[in-house]
Amino acid sequence: MSLREDIQNFMAQFLKQVPEDIQKVMQEEAERLAQSGITEKSLKAGDKAPTFSLPNIFAKDISSQALLARGPLVVCFYRGGWCPYCNLELRALQLIIPAIKSLGATLVAISPQVPEKSLATAEENKVSFEVLSDVGNKVARQFGLVFTLPERLRTIYKQFGADVAAANGDERYELPLAATYVIDVDGIIRYAFVDTDYTKRLEPEEVVKVLKKNIADR
Repeated sequence: MSLREDIQNFMAQFLKQVPEDIQKVMQEEAERLAQSGITEKSLKAGDKAPTFSLPNIFAKDISSQALLARGPLVVCFYRGGWCPYCNLELRALQLIIPAIKSLGATLVAISPQVPEKSLATAEENKVSFEVLSDVGNKVARQFGLVFTLPERLRTIYKQFGADVAAANGDERYELPLAATYVIDVDGIIRYAFVDTDYTKRLEPEEVVKVLKKNIADR
């Protein structure tokens, strides 16, 4: 089953439990974000990727430059472990780790969660790749991915058990768009998937195809 199918199955069950008035609010805010122009400002293929150093779940700083010295880098920005769509994506990405490694590449997942929340996310989803904490969305901001969660969605999210402020360790309610970047050893972005719709994610198999086509075979 593909990640897309997993997401569709989850959505079908989830929406059955969500009142129509709440669904309407969520749809309105989704459309507002889509019309904000944020994706036009985000980094794209051909752009130079910002360098970064972020703590992993063991509080060890992981440097993008060090990773790129070993091979291509896949960077997945996700909202947090409170987001079921993010968890589905992380689990799906874990399945392609052998293929990513065989191509000499590395995968890291980045969210604004504080390290202890990132640790819980990594353990819950049983992932073996680096899960990094971008507290304050400093790196995500450099990629042009950051937006502020609207006030009326904050209450709805809490009703669903998603405490964004607690996960991020601040009251700014800033989140990154769900995005995946494939970066070559020269630091140039060779592929960028960015979407304002958090239910849409890049299929993991596409990551492998991109690595083979744009990087590994060059």
